[in-house]
Amino acid sequence: MTGLALAARYLTIVPVPGRAPAGLDALGRAAAWFPVVGLGIGAVLVAADRIAGVLFPGLLAALLTVTAWKLLTGGLHLDGLADCLDGLVGRDPEHRLAIMGDSRIGAFGAMGLILFLLLEIAAVAELAPGARWRALLAVPAVARATPALLARLFPPARAAGHGAAFRAGVGAGAAPVALAVGLAAAATALGALGLAVVAVATLAALALARFLTARLGGITGDVLGAAIETAELAGLLTVSAWTHLRP
Repeated sequence: MTGLALAARYLTIVPVPGRAPAGLDALGRAAAWFPVVGLGIGAVLVAADRIAGVLFPGLLAALLTVTAWKLLTGGLHLDGLADCLDGLVGRDPEHRLAIMGDSRIGAFGAMGLILFLLLEIAAVAELAPGARWRALLAVPAVARATPALLARLFPPARAAGHGAAFRAGVGAGAAPVALAVGLAAAATALGALGLAVVAVATLAALALARFLTARLGGITGDVLGAAIETAELAGLLTVSAWTHLRP
């Protein structure tokens, strides 16, 4: 349970008691617990969306639900997404990594975050209530099953960076366990649609990691955060497309 507590402490703003182990390699050892934390995030989102839906009209309720989503995670993965987008303007891998290490957000990062959040809000707002709560429950778990897989498949961009430290702690069994938990959550909540959500979300995370590995020479902590956000959006869009095409 130490791994679960560590994962919850890192992935959310929930004040989990206890002392965090030093080093991101310990977080890597807890990677199999990430989708379990994602399932907890999903449960909170379902409750928040139910309350918002009673008090406010649909679009405003969706905006408040997505706001709660990002606040609960401390904006951690959004920060990684913004850094990755800003880094794309660099002239070479070293320059791109230097840009990503800058705490200031650039034009690419700002525009990307705005468009990304608008897509998420619209995707949540347009879902029917029955599909909406199921998607909110499953998608955070599915997305958080991807970091362990990416850490095993792609090299770190820096020998001593956050990505390398995390990767060093991820064991061979972490990715299969994490994916199995994500798949179980998706299948339980969404049925056959859950299989499509897992497939599309995982492929989206893999495609992003492959693209950024080519641009950066490997993955970083920011890449893993961006992959989680990308997988979440891909999962929501999959549910939206499925329900739109199958009335």
